[in-house]
Amino acid sequence: MSGIDAKRPETREELIKMLTEAAKIEATSKGKPTKPTIIGTAKTLNVHRDTVYSWMKEFNVDFKEIINQMPKITSDDSNKQENTYLIGESLVGEGNEVAHIDLLIGDKNGPVGNAFAQGMTMLSAGHTPLLAVIRPNLPPKPHTLIVPKVTVKNMGDTAKIFGPAQAAVAKAVADAVEEGIIPEDKADDWLIICSVFIHPQAADFRKIYQFNYGATKMAIQRALKKYPTVEKINYDKDRAKHPIMGFKVPRLWRPPYLQISLDAPSLEGAKKVLAQIPGSDRIIIEVGTPLIKRYGTRVINDLRQVAKDFFMVADLKTLDVGKVEADIAYEDTADSVVAAGLAPPETLDSVVHEAKRLGIYAFIDMLNVEDVLGKLKSLKNLPDVVILHRGIDQETGRSSGLERIPMIREAFPDKKFLIAVAGGIVPETAKEALDKGADILIVGRYITQSKDIERSVRDFLELTPSMREDVDLYRVHVE
Repeated sequence: MSGIDAKRPETREELIKMLTEAAKIEATSKGKPTKPTIIGTAKTLNVHRDTVYSWMKEFNVDFKEIINQMPKITSDDSNKQENTYLIGESLVGEGNEVAHIDLLIGDKNGPVGNAFAQGMTMLSAGHTPLLAVIRPNLPPKPHTLIVPKVTVKNMGDTAKIFGPAQAAVAKAVADAVEEGIIPEDKADDWLIICSVFIHPQAADFRKIYQFNYGATKMAIQRALKKYPTVEKINYDKDRAKHPIMGFKVPRLWRPPYLQISLDAPSLEGAKKVLAQIPGSDRIIIEVGTPLIKRYGTRVINDLRQVAKDFFMVADLKTLDVGKVEADIAYEDTADSVVAAGLAPPETLDSVVHEAKRLGIYAFIDMLNVEDVLGKLKSLKNLPDVVILHRGIDQETGRSSGLERIPMIREAFPDKKFLIAVAGGIVPETAKEALDKGADILIVGRYITQSKDIERSVRDFLELTPSMREDVDLYRVHVE
């Protein structure tokens, strides 16, 4: 794909022109016309997708504007008839009456029709499918098959399914046709299969009806709109917190970050520090080597009791048996493992390979490595994070090695990785590091030994507008 080296736009018109040009290139880059995406457009511009998102937010540009300005995409297959097969999902409500709907909608003569017929004729004990009806003898169209997710064990469970849930799903389908959500001319051609969750302890029939009606209606709308878009998934996947799981699994996807190093070998001291850290998606917790040497990697589980949503780094400084130590960190819930850059390339390759296999991050700490570029070039695959590190015993109050950041970037222009800086980082030197292109600021004693830990953390979070806005003060979740 031929790219465009994009510079930050100064005006809204300049941004629209830039995005339109890049979108046209992306739409024709695969040999046949395709619908452009924000991710593909960003790649064409040679910038990260989040940079495009921030530009669009700044100049109030909707990507639909870009698509609407482009010629209609056509292909040789545009007239080919295919069976409708759409999927929708929605969760609405709270408590025992919460409703969760999964549904399929499609043609009678397609895979949805086949599944519908099988559901009607191949019954399962406790999960017997039933037709949705507004009232007895009045089903909606498209005809809808309800499949209970939770085993129906007694007549009380049966009453909830055959009563408020059945009526709610049916009414939602009928209203969807009346309101034009489902095309009226498809009412006799399509079928719906609706999987319904009813908690065994649900008791309020009105709430069961209300929540299942809303969830079914929303799931139908989402199915027909093909919700969510890939752009939304990529934007939200690393922000998401599943309500039943109860904790986030953060990922490092939009720097800069502040990594707080818990080096003092005291579990209680580490917990006290964590309790005073303000909420922000920009914070990483490093479980330091001294802390791990005293308590083992199991200390990560102890720290999660007071900081369950933080991204946690196990600073093992691995020098040998890379696979084994990556496994140890993973088993104790670390989000990443740190290997020492002084280790042989074979060990570092092992750490990186195993971390990627397990779905955690691999950091390589270049403490005391003179030829950082040479070490990185000796590896089969780059780590997720490269740490430029001056040790505590070497600190002089000045940051060092920052000039290596652009050198590393230039040496690996097509590789995706983050660069962290550690050793003597205070707010003043942090500004220089960020200007040089650092993605992660690793800070220890300035924060952990502060009399006002929260204030010390904010000294770093307030260095850039993006870090400032991420402090959880005014965040409201809107779906």
